[in-house]
Amino acid sequence: MNDVKARAYRARETILAIGATEHGTHVGGSLSAVDILTVLYSDILRVRPDQPDWPDRDWFVLSKGHASAALYAVLSEHGYFPPEECEAYGRHGGRLAGHPLRRLPGVEFPTGSLGHGLSLAAGVALGARRTGRPCRAFVLLGDGELQEGSNWEAIMSAPRFGLDNLVAVVDRNGWQITGRTEDCVPLEPLAQRWRSFGWECVEVDGHDLGALRQAFATVPRSEGRPTVVIARTTKGRGVPIFEDRRKSHYVKLTARLYERAIAGLRRSRP
Repeated sequence: MNDVKARAYRARETILAIGATEHGTHVGGSLSAVDILTVLYSDILRVRPDQPDWPDRDWFVLSKGHASAALYAVLSEHGYFPPEECEAYGRHGGRLAGHPLRRLPGVEFPTGSLGHGLSLAAGVALGARRTGRPCRAFVLLGDGELQEGSNWEAIMSAPRFGLDNLVAVVDRNGWQITGRTEDCVPLEPLAQRWRSFGWECVEVDGHDLGALRQAFATVPRSEGRPTVVIARTTKGRGVPIFEDRRKSHYVKLTARLYERAIAGLRRSRP
């Protein structure tokens, strides 16, 4: 577990470094999701970084594609490409765009048009079921994007097809670009809503690495039923000046702000 903690910390450093590039990035939502991604790639997903298109791999879909900095940081930590490439984030002709592109190893779909990732993952899970492959599909959703109707079409259909090889993860940090989710279009009681559509539901502290690993390791929890893990997180987690603040949604860090952010990250290191 110490190794996973170290990876999550280094990924946070990389996210801040990406935020300090000329274009900036979605810092808050990347920091809230990075523990989830680190646990998935460290302990859960059946993947081969040196063979990213291995036919029997587990698939991961980043539905909240604006949190690409978190995905890039974690993929580079796990050997999909050199960590130094993160310095080229947003550069013309590069592979690390503001939203993930298929040209980058480890990226299965170009995402970021919110509300579509769950349908893509459900399609992968259904395809694996029908072809007899052992692949599972994991998808990370932002809580704000659950206001999109296409998500609920997928939520309704996945139990109908018995997709117990599908795992949805909700980064429940409570924020969207226009404010707190409960002040915009309320989602609660969120767990009850998923269960009412036939999903197995687990609620977990999205920054407790051990609890996350346990939640993911126990899926499928019921034969023929997909699972959703609602991860309660904090936007901007690990960097006090950004934690639980709307202003952290998209940030271009100046040199001074970057130094403040890094100093805060170091002070809060577990």
